[in-house]
Amino acid sequence: MARIDDHGARLMDSRAFKDQIYEQFGRLGKSLASPKRLEMLDVLCQGPRTVESLAVATSQTLANASQHLKVLRTARLVEAEKQGLHVTYRLAGTEVCDFFLAFRHLAESRLAEIERTTRLFLDGKNVLEAVDQATLLKRVRSGEALVLDVRPEQEYRNGHIPGALSVPLAELEQRLAELPRDRQVVAYCRGPYCVMAVEAVEILRRHGHKAARLEIGVPDWRALGLPLESQP
Repeated sequence: MARIDDHGARLMDSRAFKDQIYEQFGRLGKSLASPKRLEMLDVLCQGPRTVESLAVATSQTLANASQHLKVLRTARLVEAEKQGLHVTYRLAGTEVCDFFLAFRHLAESRLAEIERTTRLFLDGKNVLEAVDQATLLKRVRSGEALVLDVRPEQEYRNGHIPGALSVPLAELEQRLAELPRDRQVVAYCRGPYCVMAVEAVEILRRHGHKAARLEIGVPDWRALGLPLESQP
């Protein structure tokens, strides 16, 4: 039962306090209870996006994407800004991406199905060779490797691995002549479950390039304390 203080104000008892606090925690949990909303957070870790581009990136209708973004905004995980005819969404802060990465790492450590599904997919793509960040840095510094960012150009501008060349996946086959054949090409995209780097490696190998994919993406790179570059 609630108590009243000397000034007549209603005081909250310990049970009510705990119930209300955990209810607020539950708001975040409810907002994450959708595969599509999780994927949208993953994409937004790369930088701001319009509703339209988020819908395309996550294979949704515009209406469904808008509804999912409304839920994320209500939970204060994302913010919106209208620019002309378009609404641009961004994460409410860098801690949101940090939270998503921690959530992903927890899922990877507890759910064996993630590793099995990933292995099954990659087995069929013949791109099992992956490079970790330490190996990549060593190869780049020695001149053995070229780093290729195959994300959309705006994501590259928002933040990329220093020295990486921007060649969006959709342009790769038309720009193969720009890539050296005497060095390994290491492609990366949004992270371990982004398939653009996998598809890029397939294309590169089909055209005779020695290619591999980087295991992680820009958010993971940032979380490791490694430097990034950006362009206006």
